[in-house]
Amino acid sequence: MNLVYIVWVYGALVIIGGVMGFVKAKSKASLISGLAFGTLLLLCGYAMSEGRRWGLQAGLGISIALAVIMGRRYFATKKFMPAGLVAGMSVVVAVLLGMELFR
Repeated sequence: MNLVYIVWVYGALVIIGGVMGFVKAKSKASLISGLAFGTLLLLCGYAMSEGRRWGLQAGLGISIALAVIMGRRYFATKKFMPAGLVAGMSVVVAVLLGMELFR
């Protein structure tokens, strides 16, 4: 499967998660971080589709950052939704991007 599409879907899910966090819990932090990280991921996917290596590198960095942030939140709260889900998704995307970057 094309890695660009994976990054685009991942970015869209991050945005949707941020919006849902705002709607359900009135969390402005969720909205801002979801929109920021998700938009950056969509931009990374676009850069990757244009053959720009920085898109791959930035996408890897963002997915690692989300894995760490949400992983810490998951271990602190023990709640799978949303922290565990985003952390797991981020690890998968980071591994895929890392494999592509370092092959």
